[in-house]
Amino acid sequence: MQTYKKYSITISFVLCVIFFIACVAGLFILPTLCEMLINVGDNIGSRDTITETGRTFVLILAYLILIDIMLAVTLLFMLLRRVKSGLVFTSESTSLILGISICCFVLCLTFAGLGFYFQLALIVSFAAIFLGITLHVVKNVIEEATAIKLENDMTI
Repeated sequence: MQTYKKYSITISFVLCVIFFIACVAGLFILPTLCEMLINVGDNIGSRDTITETGRTFVLILAYLILIDIMLAVTLLFMLLRRVKSGLVFTSESTSLILGISICCFVLCLTFAGLGFYFQLALIVSFAAIFLGITLHVVKNVIEEATAIKLENDMTI
């Protein structure tokens, strides 16, 4: 069982690093990607009516989303380091989970802003708020477990 835990944490580290590198690459291709996304028609209609100001707004929101995701991955990486060290039930770990949860709430708001131009972004916004709420509940569970662990440590 210990070997599985070790491999699982290592796989999580590797996936975080790969995802972070993909986000860094995204910083460079985002203007082209946004322009391509704006120019693609969908079943709701074309986006020919998006002004230059609207295109700039979409690009700014896309950069905010990418930066927020990079922050969340960094916090996740820090949390994984704590898990690897056996420091799960600590206030620092709960703070990291809270930070990731807040990143999800920020993602919800930014995708809601994109929903003005891309209706699918509203679904992503809904998923982000659900993930944020779920992580906040997990943070509360870990926080309670931390309090119980601290109480048990003082008893011994």
